[in-house]
Amino acid sequence: MSLKIRFSNDYIEAGCDEAGRGCLAGPVVAAAVVLPLSFKCELLDDSKKLTEKQREKIFPIIKKEATTFGVGIVSCNEIDQINILNASFLAMHRAIDKLNQSPELLLIDGNRFNPYKNIPHKCIVKGDGKYLSIAAASILAKVTRDKIMLKLSKEFPIYEWKKNKGYPTKAHRNAILNHGDCKYHRKTFKLLSDSQLSLDF
Repeated sequence: MSLKIRFSNDYIEAGCDEAGRGCLAGPVVAAAVVLPLSFKCELLDDSKKLTEKQREKIFPIIKKEATTFGVGIVSCNEIDQINILNASFLAMHRAIDKLNQSPELLLIDGNRFNPYKNIPHKCIVKGDGKYLSIAAASILAKVTRDKIMLKLSKEFPIYEWKKNKGYPTKAHRNAILNHGDCKYHRKTFKLLSDSQLSLDF
Protein backbone atom coordinates (compact mmCIF):
# COMPACT_ATOMS: atom_id res chain seq x y z
CA MET A 1 0.00 0.00 0.00
CA SER A 2 1.43 3.36 -1.03
CA LEU A 3 1.45 6.14 1.54
CA LYS A 4 -0.90 9.10 1.10
CA ILE A 5 0.46 12.64 0.94
CA ARG A 6 -2.62 14.21 2.58
CA PHE A 7 -5.46 13.32 4.94
CA SER A 8 -7.35 16.37 3.67
CA ASN A 9 -6.61 18.88 0.92
CA ASP A 10 -8.21 21.69 2.93
CA TYR A 11 -5.58 22.13 5.63
CA ILE A 12 -1.86 22.53 6.25
CA GLU A 13 -1.09 19.19 7.87
CA ALA A 14 1.73 18.20 10.21
CA GLY A 15 2.44 14.52 10.76
CA CYS A 16 3.59 13.63 14.28
CA ASP A 17 5.24 10.50 15.66
CA GLU A 18 7.56 9.47 18.49
CA ALA A 19 10.37 7.00 19.10
CA GLY A 20 11.58 5.30 22.25
CA ARG A 21 8.37 4.75 24.18
CA GLY A 22 9.19 1.15 25.05
CA CYS A 23 12.82 1.71 26.00
CA LEU A 24 14.29 1.23 29.47
CA ALA A 25 16.74 4.10 29.09
CA GLY A 26 17.18 7.42 27.36
CA PRO A 27 14.68 10.05 26.24
CA VAL A 28 11.53 9.78 24.21
CA VAL A 29 11.87 11.78 20.99
CA ALA A 30 9.10 13.06 18.73
CA ALA A 31 9.00 14.88 15.42
CA ALA A 32 6.45 16.96 13.56
CA VAL A 33 6.72 17.38 9.79
CA VAL A 34 4.88 19.42 7.17
CA LEU A 35 5.59 18.16 3.65
CA PRO A 36 4.98 19.99 0.38
CA LEU A 37 2.45 18.47 -2.02
CA SER A 38 5.30 17.91 -4.45
CA PHE A 39 7.27 15.74 -2.00
CA LYS A 40 8.39 12.39 -3.38
CA CYS A 41 10.60 9.75 -1.82
CA GLU A 42 10.06 6.18 -2.98
CA LEU A 43 11.95 4.73 -0.03
CA LEU A 44 9.96 6.56 2.66
CA ASP A 45 7.91 4.25 4.88
CA ASP A 46 7.22 3.50 8.53
CA SER A 47 10.66 3.73 10.20
CA LYS A 48 10.22 0.26 11.73
CA LYS A 49 10.03 -1.27 8.24
CA LEU A 50 13.34 0.26 7.16
CA THR A 51 16.93 -0.62 7.92
CA GLU A 52 19.18 1.75 9.84
CA LYS A 53 21.03 2.61 6.60
CA GLN A 54 17.77 3.36 4.81
CA ARG A 55 16.59 5.62 7.62
CA GLU A 56 19.88 7.51 7.63
CA LYS A 57 19.65 7.95 3.86
CA ILE A 58 16.13 9.41 4.06
CA PHE A 59 16.82 11.58 7.14
CA PRO A 60 18.62 14.46 5.33
CA ILE A 61 16.16 14.34 2.43
CA ILE A 62 13.25 14.99 4.78
CA LYS A 63 15.10 17.80 6.55
CA LYS A 64 15.98 19.43 3.24
CA GLU A 65 12.65 19.08 1.44
CA ALA A 66 10.10 19.43 4.25
CA THR A 67 8.19 22.69 4.34
CA THR A 68 9.02 22.77 8.05
CA PHE A 69 9.88 20.26 10.75
CA GLY A 70 10.54 20.15 14.48
CA VAL A 71 11.99 17.65 16.93
CA GLY A 72 11.02 17.46 20.60
CA ILE A 73 12.88 15.59 23.36
CA VAL A 74 11.70 14.56 26.83
CA SER A 75 14.35 13.26 29.21
CA CYS A 76 14.26 10.08 31.27
CA ASN A 77 13.84 12.18 34.44
CA GLU A 78 10.80 13.92 32.97
CA ILE A 79 9.40 10.54 31.88
CA ASP A 80 9.64 9.32 35.48
CA GLN A 81 7.84 12.43 36.70
CA ILE A 82 4.89 12.49 34.29
CA ASN A 83 4.79 8.88 32.90
CA ILE A 84 5.68 7.72 29.40
CA LEU A 85 2.29 8.40 27.81
CA ASN A 86 2.28 12.04 28.88
CA ALA A 87 5.97 12.30 28.01
CA SER A 88 5.21 11.12 24.47
CA PHE A 89 2.52 13.78 24.12
CA LEU A 90 4.86 16.42 25.57
CA ALA A 91 7.61 15.45 23.10
CA MET A 92 5.13 15.91 20.24
CA HIS A 93 4.05 19.29 21.64
CA ARG A 94 7.69 20.38 21.83
CA ALA A 95 8.21 19.25 18.23
CA ILE A 96 5.16 21.20 17.05
CA ASP A 97 6.43 24.26 18.97
CA LYS A 98 9.49 24.29 16.69
CA LEU A 99 7.58 24.43 13.39
CA ASN A 100 8.07 27.75 11.61
CA GLN A 101 4.66 27.43 10.00
CA SER A 102 1.54 26.88 12.07
CA PRO A 103 -0.28 23.70 10.97
CA GLU A 104 -4.07 23.65 10.67
CA LEU A 105 -4.40 19.92 11.31
CA LEU A 106 -2.21 17.48 13.25
CA LEU A 107 -1.99 13.86 12.14
CA ILE A 108 -1.01 11.82 15.19
CA ASP A 109 0.34 8.29 14.99
CA GLY A 110 -1.60 6.21 17.52
CA ASN A 111 -5.01 6.36 19.18
CA ARG A 112 -4.52 9.03 21.87
CA PHE A 113 -3.21 12.60 22.11
CA ASN A 114 -3.40 15.61 24.38
CA PRO A 115 -4.77 18.51 22.31
CA TYR A 116 -2.21 21.10 21.25
CA LYS A 117 -3.46 24.67 21.70
CA ASN A 118 -6.47 25.18 19.40
CA ILE A 119 -5.24 23.06 16.48
CA PRO A 120 -7.52 20.13 15.61
CA HIS A 121 -5.95 16.69 15.46
CA LYS A 122 -6.68 13.28 14.00
CA CYS A 123 -5.34 10.13 15.68
CA ILE A 124 -4.48 7.42 13.17
CA VAL A 125 -3.53 3.93 14.33
CA LYS A 126 -0.43 2.77 12.42
CA GLY A 127 -0.44 6.15 10.72
CA ASP A 128 3.28 5.91 9.99
CA GLY A 129 2.39 3.25 7.45
CA LYS A 130 -0.46 5.29 5.91
CA TYR A 131 0.62 8.93 5.57
CA LEU A 132 3.89 10.36 4.27
CA SER A 133 4.09 13.15 6.85
CA ILE A 134 3.73 10.72 9.77
CA ALA A 135 6.26 8.35 8.20
CA ALA A 136 8.65 11.28 7.79
CA ALA A 137 8.15 12.22 11.44
CA SER A 138 8.85 8.63 12.46
CA ILE A 139 12.17 8.74 10.58
CA LEU A 140 13.26 12.05 12.12
CA ALA A 141 12.32 10.89 15.62
CA LYS A 142 13.97 7.47 15.29
CA VAL A 143 17.24 8.65 13.73
CA THR A 144 17.55 11.55 16.19
CA ARG A 145 16.97 9.25 19.15
CA ASP A 146 19.39 6.63 17.84
CA LYS A 147 22.10 9.30 17.58
CA ILE A 148 21.44 10.32 21.20
CA MET A 149 21.71 6.71 22.38
CA LEU A 150 24.97 6.21 20.46
CA LYS A 151 26.38 9.23 22.28
CA LEU A 152 25.17 7.97 25.68
CA SER A 153 26.61 4.54 24.88
CA LYS A 154 30.11 6.04 24.89
CA GLU A 155 29.52 7.10 28.49
CA PHE A 156 28.00 3.76 29.53
CA PRO A 157 29.20 1.10 27.03
CA ILE A 158 28.36 -1.70 29.44
CA TYR A 159 24.64 -1.56 28.50
CA GLU A 160 25.31 -2.03 24.76
CA TRP A 161 23.07 0.89 23.79
CA LYS A 162 25.08 1.09 20.59
CA LYS A 163 23.24 -2.09 19.59
CA ASN A 164 19.96 -2.03 21.51
CA LYS A 165 19.34 1.75 21.68
CA GLY A 166 17.93 1.32 25.19
CA TYR A 167 15.28 -1.26 24.33
CA PRO A 168 14.73 -4.17 26.77
CA THR A 169 16.95 -6.78 25.11
CA LYS A 170 18.31 -9.72 27.07
CA ALA A 171 21.83 -8.24 26.98
CA HIS A 172 20.57 -4.89 28.24
CA ARG A 173 18.66 -6.43 31.13
CA ASN A 174 21.56 -8.73 32.03
CA ALA A 175 23.83 -5.68 32.23
CA ILE A 176 21.35 -3.99 34.59
CA LEU A 177 21.18 -7.18 36.68
CA ASN A 178 24.97 -7.44 36.94
CA HIS A 179 25.92 -3.77 37.21
CA GLY A 180 22.79 -1.92 38.32
CA ASP A 181 21.10 0.92 36.50
CA CYS A 182 22.48 4.38 35.68
CA LYS A 183 21.28 7.97 35.52
CA TYR A 184 19.81 7.48 32.04
CA HIS A 185 17.55 4.58 33.02
CA ARG A 186 13.84 5.20 33.57
CA LYS A 187 13.40 4.38 37.25
CA THR A 188 9.62 3.94 36.98
CA PHE A 189 10.03 1.23 34.33
CA LYS A 190 10.39 -2.48 35.04
CA LEU A 191 14.11 -2.72 34.35
CA LEU A 192 14.44 -6.45 35.07
CA SER A 193 12.38 -9.38 33.82
CA ASP A 194 10.31 -11.56 36.14
CA SER A 195 12.90 -14.34 35.98
CA GLN A 196 15.67 -11.92 36.92
CA LEU A 197 13.64 -10.42 39.75
CA SER A 198 13.04 -13.89 41.19
CA LEU A 199 16.80 -14.32 41.53
CA ASP A 200 17.18 -11.06 43.44
CA PHE A 201 16.98 -12.28 47.04
